[in-house]
Amino acid sequence: MEKTTGKVAGIISNLVTVHVDGPVAQNEICYITVGSSRLMAEVIKVNGENASVQVYESTRGLKVGAEVVFEGHMLEVALGPGLLSNNYDGLQNNLATMKGVFLERGEYTSPIDMEKEWEFTPLAKPGDTVVAADWLGEVKEGWLPHKIMVPFSFKGEYKVKSIKESGKYKASETIALLTDAKGEEHAVTMVQRWPVKVAVGGYREKPRPNRIMETGVRCIDTYNPIAEGGTGFIPGPFGCGKTVLQHAIAKQGEADVIIMAACGERANEVVEIFAEFPELIDPRTGRSLMERTTIVCNTSNMPVAAREASVYTAMTIGEYYRAMGLKVLLLADSTSRWAQALREMSNRMEELPGADAFPVDLSAIISGFYARAGIVELNNGKTGSVTFIGTVSPAGGNLKEPVTESTKKAARCFYALSQNRADRKRYPAVDPIDSYSKYLEYPEIIEYLNNRMDKDWVESVNKAKNITLRGKEAFEQINILGDDGVPMEYHLQYWKSELIDFIILQQDAFDTIDCNTPMERQKYMLKKVLEVCDKQVEFDNFEECTAYYKNIINIMRQMNYSPFESEEFNKYLGQLNKIIENDN
Repeated sequence: MEKTTGKVAGIISNLVTVHVDGPVAQNEICYITVGSSRLMAEVIKVNGENASVQVYESTRGLKVGAEVVFEGHMLEVALGPGLLSNNYDGLQNNLATMKGVFLERGEYTSPIDMEKEWEFTPLAKPGDTVVAADWLGEVKEGWLPHKIMVPFSFKGEYKVKSIKESGKYKASETIALLTDAKGEEHAVTMVQRWPVKVAVGGYREKPRPNRIMETGVRCIDTYNPIAEGGTGFIPGPFGCGKTVLQHAIAKQGEADVIIMAACGERANEVVEIFAEFPELIDPRTGRSLMERTTIVCNTSNMPVAAREASVYTAMTIGEYYRAMGLKVLLLADSTSRWAQALREMSNRMEELPGADAFPVDLSAIISGFYARAGIVELNNGKTGSVTFIGTVSPAGGNLKEPVTESTKKAARCFYALSQNRADRKRYPAVDPIDSYSKYLEYPEIIEYLNNRMDKDWVESVNKAKNITLRGKEAFEQINILGDDGVPMEYHLQYWKSELIDFIILQQDAFDTIDCNTPMERQKYMLKKVLEVCDKQVEFDNFEECTAYYKNIINIMRQMNYSPFESEEFNKYLGQLNKIIENDN
């Protein structure tokens, strides 16, 4: 098929107008010749014989009249063994194989080592009928089974004509021959390609989430749990602990594969991710967490098109591993930079602006992306999932700005980081009042939690939330009227909420015991806290009330730092029981 060509007719930074001599399609990839380099670009608008393309790299030196060649396909990524433990940019260039510190303009590296040999084990046999995403075999990628699948682009049913026996093969070698309904043969290797802006299919159905993803973080698991295959986001101003919270979720989350997308972050923060993630220890294996992690990054000094591509590349890789029946956790930091990239391109194209000059369809774009997460039932009856948690960096901590508001409509969990809590060193700084999880309204999740934890677990969580809310209201009244200006009941409400705050909501991410709290321990601690809150104790003045609860908080904090049911834990538990069994 002959490729469409064109010539550059206008240049506005990374937005280039091309006069074309044939048909082109939305999101089609093209290459622009600049000297000895070929710059990759994407069609974002077609108007008659002119196409507006956004270039993924610097357009310095580009002149009107430069030749353009259209490839006939969208931006694609290579999917195959070897993706884990690697660092990529938004175009899936392998940052470990580049020649220098920075990629040269027009330099594109291979994301997968096509010469590396993998120990292949067949799962299908000649004569089997297969469809797209069915498993043909597997190789070991680290300690995870990496399935070699029928390419997602295949339509209809195929017959397995032949398949390689167990042995070592290169990723580029043909491992199976498939025959379609017309009798034509199709060679399948370990590597396939897929467009990043099209959701990966190949599954039977996409049911509603029916269980939670345990993270070991109490303010999430207990107060506002996220479902496996669910969506959530973490908005918060600078310095509130978004990165530390993401690291905790990545390290402790109940997931097989971690994908970290750094979209438009400052270069020093991206370097921190590269430096810190290899240092994180995987609780499952005791080895580096990077063994089951892929990082996709684009810094803020990169062109807007590359920043936009990074989140789509990361999601596509996540969907690929989901099709293997694995649990994938995708963390994006930050989707605000992605939205800003969309705004920049929209403004250059002189489109009708929405709120704060963001594109009018910003909400639809964000919703469409979040919809790609989820739990799926594969053709063989097994399940896989992509759980997506993004961070939002609202200017000045304003949670009413368009990106936060648009994301609220799409995500089911909202973890609002509070500057006030961060200033008071109450970490994780997740505001228990503003945050929520809509999954607590799902009958499937309620049933799962009540079976997994306790028959009245959700009711207990709602009770704790109510105490927290009443405590905040009482604290505001005490601040306005003074300690002696309010009834003793207000002090009781306040200190009960403080008890929940210090024992359940606050957590030390750097303590070996407190950093990761299993669900059994969370259940025990919440019940013990509510037992204290239910205790009817009479006080003569607010000083007695304060001293009583400070003592209990101190004892229960020490329990959090002690191994569950250890001698040290039981010592503090004995002290606590002695206090709450006696009257004041």
